[in-house]
Amino acid sequence: MPSPLRALPCGLCVVLVSLWGIGPATAQSVPLPHPILFVTQVPVPEDFATIGSTFANHLSEVSQVARGGDLMIRYPDGTLRHLTREAGFGEAGVFQGAAAIAVRDPCVHWDGQRALFSMVVGATEERYEYIETYWQIYEVTGLGVGEPVAIRRLPGQPPQYNNITPIYSPDGRIVFTSDRPRNGARNLYPQHDEYESTATNTGLWSLDPLAGTDGDLRLLNHTPSGAFTPTVDSFGRILFTRWDHLQRDQQADAGGNPYGVFNWTGEGAGAAKVAAVEVFPEPREAPPGARVNGLRINHFFPWQIHPDGTGEETLNHIGRHELHDYFEASFRDDPALEEFFGQGRVNQNSLLNFFQLAEDPTRPGTYLGVDAPEFETHASGYILEVTAPPGHPADQITVTYITAPDPAQSGHYRDPLPLADGRWIAAHTAETRDAANDGTRTHPVPRYDFRLKVLSPAGAFARAGAPLTSGIARRVEWWDPDERVTYDGPLWELSPVEVRARPVPPVLTSPLPAPEAAIFAQEGVDPATFRADLERRGLALMVSRNITTRDALDRQQPFNLQVAGTSTETRGSGGKSYGVAFLQLFQGDQIRGIGGTDDPQPGRRVLAVPMHDARADNPDLSAQPGAPPGSVAIAADGSVAALVPSHRAMTWQLTDPQGAPVVRERYWLTFQPGEIRVCPSCHGLNSIDQAGHGEPQNAPEALRRLLQRWRAEQEGGGGGDGGDEAGGLRSMSGGPFRSP
Repeated sequence: MPSPLRALPCGLCVVLVSLWGIGPATAQSVPLPHPILFVTQVPVPEDFATIGSTFANHLSEVSQVARGGDLMIRYPDGTLRHLTREAGFGEAGVFQGAAAIAVRDPCVHWDGQRALFSMVVGATEERYEYIETYWQIYEVTGLGVGEPVAIRRLPGQPPQYNNITPIYSPDGRIVFTSDRPRNGARNLYPQHDEYESTATNTGLWSLDPLAGTDGDLRLLNHTPSGAFTPTVDSFGRILFTRWDHLQRDQQADAGGNPYGVFNWTGEGAGAAKVAAVEVFPEPREAPPGARVNGLRINHFFPWQIHPDGTGEETLNHIGRHELHDYFEASFRDDPALEEFFGQGRVNQNSLLNFFQLAEDPTRPGTYLGVDAPEFETHASGYILEVTAPPGHPADQITVTYITAPDPAQSGHYRDPLPLADGRWIAAHTAETRDAANDGTRTHPVPRYDFRLKVLSPAGAFARAGAPLTSGIARRVEWWDPDERVTYDGPLWELSPVEVRARPVPPVLTSPLPAPEAAIFAQEGVDPATFRADLERRGLALMVSRNITTRDALDRQQPFNLQVAGTSTETRGSGGKSYGVAFLQLFQGDQIRGIGGTDDPQPGRRVLAVPMHDARADNPDLSAQPGAPPGSVAIAADGSVAALVPSHRAMTWQLTDPQGAPVVRERYWLTFQPGEIRVCPSCHGLNSIDQAGHGEPQNAPEALRRLLQRWRAEQEGGGGGDGGDEAGGLRSMSGGPFRSP
């Protein structure tokens, strides 16, 4: 790796700053309790699939992330150090070529002595030249005043993929996002998101930093449209933002197929190309005379997951009912179903998206974040907070606006950081308009100028106050690659983190809930043995106790449900009753192509198809008349149990005896090998169900039937093969499945 600079004693830092042609940057006299680690970034005016965007911000070409920034540290007295420069990384001159760098996403270790970050090295040396570059994870030591800086690339990470937003996990591993394909197959690269069909990351990954070049790499969740900015809270939960976009392909809906949308017949490199087909969920636009409304869903919500990848769900089970302003009912022919416009809920401050979560160290369980639009603001907007410690019901969570929701009042904010002394800082621009380039392609003048600032009280809302630096400016030039671009001005200051020691959070696990544990005991099946068998076969188990029960707020999908042919039912009020017989499962296959069959774009998009993984051998499906493909029967007590493939996005729906959809899931979930995931209800309850009852406590008979079959197979010497995706689970998980 080219490194034109070498580590220098701290006393030579001023000389080094002058070498880089930016002049000494004297920080503002804003006393802080601890040093602040942050990054500088040469501004990128465009806001689609670039370094500051809400999605596809992991890409590494120079047009998407200009080179010339640094990993910085600001000490409490205002002194600045350029850590990457001191360690010998980057181009010292104006022109940004083979040794040029960009940096992002610092995360400080629990001991406060080291930090992770991502860095991309390299840029085009000549006009029209193209080189491949990838974000990789590095660790820096020497953060203290006067300590020599050392930076090393973390072993065990995927070398030819973009690995960003690394964090230290409580279990000693490193969690990060990557665009490595779910199963490592290069023909699936890149994964395209469900909305714009733009390259996205594939989800959260985990590696062991002590495992050497192998890394013991594990996929924690497979996210069809991407996961962003993970963090660990004081309770041990990994929190992150996820793009939730489980709707039909808008590009396939375009008349005349201008985007060249088609399907592959499988995920393999040799699969054939066929016409585009899509079966789940309902169409985006309701056809004339249809009994269903069209479905559009598009938001970035806070999610949580355990360090081993189990227990994935929205933060405290929060959803559209708690946060959004409006969405339609699913069916048109049932007057009992309502449009949702916030009726009946506690929270009065809505939000659309929730980016860049950060826990307040002075108030554990309170999280700051940013509500920003999908485009045109570099993922900046207004700062808000929610209080959501574990166990706090989602229907009791309220949103508090910290800065004014109207950018005209104080500009745009991103990357909020609550400090140990109770103050807040954030990256801020006073610009109130959409992002744009007020210059030219070759001499850009970015409209946004993010600077780190302390937030100060100002009437009903806080607003940006004193900056943490006096500004860090630089002149850089590069090939884009068609034109030589010159930028001369202030650098963005982004991604601040406080450098201080913190207690290591607990490593979360979830015990098997009592009703399910009773079934295992009654059937003489050891849960650990059962789990190990599933892990070996690359499977997980999902269980629901009574799918006729739904959260009280959800009156947009049918809520008078009965297991067909039985007396098991739950009614929310008068009105139409729906008989349900099957849970139909869908797996996220990467089979959607784009760009036309003659010369398709590289990579695939995830598409929901009926579950067909041969390892997920669920009992007695062929004996069920009318069973839709990929389904399991609902037991007489309302319970369901199903084996599902791990390491692959999954979703589902309840159907009637003829296989027609009744209640649809609105999110993807991923299961880990060997995970036992229990959901008491269909749309898991926050406080009460549609009939005013708490969560069901019945011992699920569907689980009993599945365990009886499994035990018979074991006694008969069966059990199946492991498949190529087994491994990775270390604990069981409980928690509700999420439906809107």
